[in-house]
Amino acid sequence: MSGADGVATFDRMIIKRFAFLAALFFAAVSLPAVAQEQGTSIVGTWTLTGADKLLPDGKRVLDYGPNPHGLAIFTADGYYSVQIYRAERLKFASGDKLQGTLEEYKDASLSSSVHFGRYTVDPVKHTITFRIDRSSVPNSDDTTQVRRYELKGDELSWRVPARADGSVPLTTLRRVK
Repeated sequence: MSGADGVATFDRMIIKRFAFLAALFFAAVSLPAVAQEQGTSIVGTWTLTGADKLLPDGKRVLDYGPNPHGLAIFTADGYYSVQIYRAERLKFASGDKLQGTLEEYKDASLSSSVHFGRYTVDPVKHTITFRIDRSSVPNSDDTTQVRRYELKGDELSWRVPARADGSVPLTTLRRVK
């Protein structure tokens, strides 16, 4: 083929390739919106509905007592904050956290779990990767931790790796609408 027929065929190839690339681009741009509409995005604010632990014998028990309080926030640009608190917490008798007793300090530490930083989600592996900036447990500062998660409608849950005693913390949250 030569001349005008060759140029026309070349032009059609360029147009087809451009159309294909444009379709790919628009699919990629609209995918996050579609995923969020179908409830597969964790972006948003979540309230705590359960903070339990699974014991080595398979029994599920309360980890932060009855009616724990908490909140998790996941932003669209990859930041997060998680707070979990036992409902009943020992008050500082002095009213001053700088003058607490050993028991009051211990209770304040053990009655909460807090961390914030950056996160990514792998929807294929069902994992959330937390890049922890700061935590209520200083040993977790500047670490990366991965959690397997489940997302069922407006319920999000994840498991923390087993503790030294073999128990596995389970966090359950409900999306705020």
